[in-house]
Amino acid sequence: MAQAPPPSGPSQAELGGERLRQALKEVQVGSWDWDIRNGDLSWDEAALALYGTRPTDFTGRIDNWMRIVHPDDLAPTLAAAQRAILDHSVYEAEYRVRRLDGTWGWTQARGRATYDERGEPLRMIGVGWESNEFRTARDALSRALRHMSDGFLAVDDEWRITFANLEAERFLGFSEEELFGRLLWDLPATRQVPGLKESCLQAGAEEKPAGFDVYIADCQRRLHVRLVPGPDGRTLYFQDVTEKRRLAQERQAAERAAAERAVRIAELTTELAKATTSRDVVDAVARRVLPPFAASGLMVQVSEGNRLHHVGAVGYPRDFVALLDSRPRASTGDPAWDTIATGLPLFMSSAHEYAARYPELADFPTRGEKKSWAFLPLTASGHTFGVCVVSFDRPRLLDDEERALLTTITALVAQSLERARLYDAEHTRSRELQRSLLPQALPDLPACTAAARYLPAGQGADVGGDWYDIIPLSGGQVALVVGDVMGHGLPEAATMGRLRTAVHTLADLELPPDEILGHLNDIVGGMGEASYATCLYALYDPTTRACSIARAGHPPPALVRPDGTVHFPEPDADPPLGAAKPPFETAELEVPEGSLLVLYTDGLVESATREIDEGMAELARLLGAAHADGTAVDLERLCDTLTAGLLPADQQAADDAAFLVARLHALPADRMAAWSLPDDPKAASQARRHVREQLAAWNLDDLSPTTELLVSELVGNVVRHARGPVRLRLLHTTELICEVYDGSQTMPRIRHAADTDEGGRGLQLISALSSRWGARYTPTGKCIWTEQSLRGAAEPADVLFLNPAAFDEDWEALL
Repeated sequence: MAQAPPPSGPSQAELGGERLRQALKEVQVGSWDWDIRNGDLSWDEAALALYGTRPTDFTGRIDNWMRIVHPDDLAPTLAAAQRAILDHSVYEAEYRVRRLDGTWGWTQARGRATYDERGEPLRMIGVGWESNEFRTARDALSRALRHMSDGFLAVDDEWRITFANLEAERFLGFSEEELFGRLLWDLPATRQVPGLKESCLQAGAEEKPAGFDVYIADCQRRLHVRLVPGPDGRTLYFQDVTEKRRLAQERQAAERAAAERAVRIAELTTELAKATTSRDVVDAVARRVLPPFAASGLMVQVSEGNRLHHVGAVGYPRDFVALLDSRPRASTGDPAWDTIATGLPLFMSSAHEYAARYPELADFPTRGEKKSWAFLPLTASGHTFGVCVVSFDRPRLLDDEERALLTTITALVAQSLERARLYDAEHTRSRELQRSLLPQALPDLPACTAAARYLPAGQGADVGGDWYDIIPLSGGQVALVVGDVMGHGLPEAATMGRLRTAVHTLADLELPPDEILGHLNDIVGGMGEASYATCLYALYDPTTRACSIARAGHPPPALVRPDGTVHFPEPDADPPLGAAKPPFETAELEVPEGSLLVLYTDGLVESATREIDEGMAELARLLGAAHADGTAVDLERLCDTLTAGLLPADQQAADDAAFLVARLHALPADRMAAWSLPDDPKAASQARRHVREQLAAWNLDDLSPTTELLVSELVGNVVRHARGPVRLRLLHTTELICEVYDGSQTMPRIRHAADTDEGGRGLQLISALSSRWGARYTPTGKCIWTEQSLRGAAEPADVLFLNPAAFDEDWEALL
């Protein structure tokens, strides 16, 4: 620095200042010191070089500096210095100075004033440095901003415009000179943009970059504005994004549509994987395919010979569907048959196009209430077996992407439908097999009138093993049976058939209920560890009104008494067949005349949403209500009521259900007659007399000769081969039943006597004279019984004439 004599010894401060000057010199930064009071100015060597002044030419006055500053920059630079002095702030300025070679170069200066104790300015000390490179880069940036395609504005802290590029001038309608210093909100163009001021002020208050869209209604344009805060104001960029936003919206809409279709396809694939029946497949397509394509109709048909068979339809009039179902193939052309024949999709976008292609079917669009169609082939394993028609209630031209998508979807549908058709056929055969194993018609018996229902599980479930049966037995007795093989499938249905046959065989042996269940338990146990079944066997005797019930793992029956009260007799519940350990418990009930006995499987009263106790309570309520309103008089109506109440049609059951409703009747006392007989040869003649007198009382005299002969043979056999006590009973039902009791448990059997044998033909005679006969054990011995039709019987004389050796009793015994 100039003119100050150095002190005698350097101080610590001077040493620090010297080091600072050396550092500034190394980075080509000059320092200066201006005495504000007298105008003296000191420069160091770096400042002299920066300001293009030789040391010999430097005067040490402020005027020296003013002469080298560019005339255009002098006034702003001095004004900046004056503001800094008055405001006690940092002085900053950028201006051009003349170099030694006569050119102008950009420099920057920065300094701060010092003041005395009264606040008067004393000196301003600062530094300066060359800024040509920075200024060149800034000018290049300014030019780029000036000519860039996006609008660019610079505003100060008061939102007054300090810079505008050409695009901003065009949009705002003024030149940069006209815009300079104008408040951004006062321009006509910005006043037309709703929300611009509010959005800018909010973004400016947050002091961080922000972006937002504004819409100009007059020209229907959309601008995106980006505001960036800075130390001296803010910069705003704006871009016309009208077309960009439109394309983005279209792209987003297409992406959403594609995503929705992809989701629908995924959902369709999932549903098709779960679909078991053809109806399931059609329903899945209707739910997942029609909505994303805005379609209103669906029809699926498969070819069977020369006809198209209807599988399912949605959105078509019933009469139109009926018209197409099983319609023979026409020689004049048909879009469905053409699609099947070629294996290629067929698209028609209007009714006019449909009529032009198929003039013979020109009325189909009107009758089907559709205006455009996509006929899609159903092809699986290289074979086209049907057509899927997706239709619309307005003219529509599908684009290539939609056509490709529908074709792809139809390939999935074809695979599922082919699988479902195989299942339908197999399921139909299974159902037919199962129904063939159930009673085709319930017998009409004097002891009971009955009705029954078998209700398969919900659609798609496999066949089950529920069954019911009524078995007429000797003495007017009847066996009521219901059972349930655990599980679903053909093996379970076959097991049900085996058990039903076994029950018939065991019942014919006249075994008591507990013994029958014991034998069934052995049969099921022999089928393997995984085989289990439940069963309830009830034996009703109309002569005593006694009902014996045994059950293995099965729900108890419901007994509806004549007064309408409902009772669930609960004999001890043994485990299911296959897991039980006999003997089984038996409950004995006395059943009032006209009572209802309801046998059922658990599928009727138990479900995923209902415990078995709740179901039994609901069954009791329904039975009581049916008795009260008279519905129970008609057993078929009662079955319908129970089905509707416990298994409504709109709820798919997970298990099969079977139930049997039987009204039990007692045999009137005047239709029964019984006598004790002596254990000697005279018993036969007494028996014949009792029979003759009783049949006369019943007006059955025509049956007397045959019945006397039967009774003689039966009583004679007892006297000869068995032991007493001997008892005779006649029952007048729909048939005449003759029973002879004795104290022996030796069962009679038919022997084939030789021509020379003198005896052994008595049972052959009984078999010839009766419609059926047999024997059963009793607690004290056995009972041999015969049945004769009331509608006429063979004359005993005819039998004896044809088989003179068949009678092996004494002739005197017949007299």
